[in-house]
Amino acid sequence: MSQMPLLPPLGLYIHLPWCMRKCPYCDFNSHEVRAGIPEAACIDALLADLDFELAGGWARTRELQSVFIGGGTPSLFSAESIKRLLRGVRERISCVAGMEVTLEANPGTLEHGRYLGYRQAGVNRLSIGVQSFHKDSLVRLGRIHGPEEVHAAIDSAHSARFESINLDLMCGLPGQTLEMAGEDVRLAIEAAPDHISYYQLTLEPNTPFHHRPPRAMPSVDAAADLQAEGRRLLEVADYRQYEVSAYMRSGRACRHNLNYWLFGDYLGIGAGAHAKLTSVSPWQVQRRWRVKRPEEYLRVAGGRGAISGESRLDREDLFIEFMMNALRLKQGFAVALFAERTGLDEAHLWDRLADPLERGLLLHEAGTVRTSESAWLFLDDVVGGLL
Repeated sequence: MSQMPLLPPLGLYIHLPWCMRKCPYCDFNSHEVRAGIPEAACIDALLADLDFELAGGWARTRELQSVFIGGGTPSLFSAESIKRLLRGVRERISCVAGMEVTLEANPGTLEHGRYLGYRQAGVNRLSIGVQSFHKDSLVRLGRIHGPEEVHAAIDSAHSARFESINLDLMCGLPGQTLEMAGEDVRLAIEAAPDHISYYQLTLEPNTPFHHRPPRAMPSVDAAADLQAEGRRLLEVADYRQYEVSAYMRSGRACRHNLNYWLFGDYLGIGAGAHAKLTSVSPWQVQRRWRVKRPEEYLRVAGGRGAISGESRLDREDLFIEFMMNALRLKQGFAVALFAERTGLDEAHLWDRLADPLERGLLLHEAGTVRTSESAWLFLDDVVGGLL
């Protein structure tokens, strides 16, 4: 290691774990609402947890670049609670001017009048979980909203004048035809969001869909065709793909997610939230994660009891995790950034990348490394080959 690496940018992830109904494909730490959400107690716990995290010294003197409120379904919380939460964050840690603040929302879980309240509370980027505009597809996915709620949510988001709006859209759905997938993408484009996340349905382990796969799932080749058609339509409509599943207009990349992909740091508060933090004295990178059950988290937040586990990344962890994230980006990564974010010498990088570079899976151009076009659709295999 030739010089002490600089601290990477810092984001904050806040996990609100409740949802109205658990979707059969979802492997996130989400829990169905049984008897109402204890909003005030939850905000108290989150801010106490942030106090505990900052008291540890890992992030106390750093500036916050972005906040992402995910779940679960954060839009189950009132605008007043979100305002109190964001005010508490700003009171505890320095934030950059114009900080990106994202909140996830589902069309079927709120009165859309709340959108303006979220905007006034300090949320400037809204991410709406559309998934599909087809009623049959939404039913098969176990979603609680229909196409009407989707359109109403998008209209309300535009009326609230968020600085950026993202739509989450899935392909490779049960019974989905090429025509249906194309129509989903065209309707998303017509809604004129700044950003579209377009990704294939995956049957994740420990989900009902994994244990009992739905009927009429597209074959691997058919799913690839569906995704390719969506990608073509997005490119024609001037949505530039900058990551495996992320498309943007007018430079509206998600800054919070970019920080993940470029191996930045982030605090994580809330039930099941994960954090990645770098220290330079001594230099190390550590991950830690919170307890998953909301009831337990509310009871222990603000102390060591909220930490379910932690680990320090060794040289192999650092290399693999950096690659798994940075190679997702269409532009790849600057070679100098590898040493800066991992603390590893550049010689380590070239030793490991010699084979994929020789085979044309990766390209080294003008001080950057990126996945080649021919290998882009097989990124998991490329990264797996580095293990």
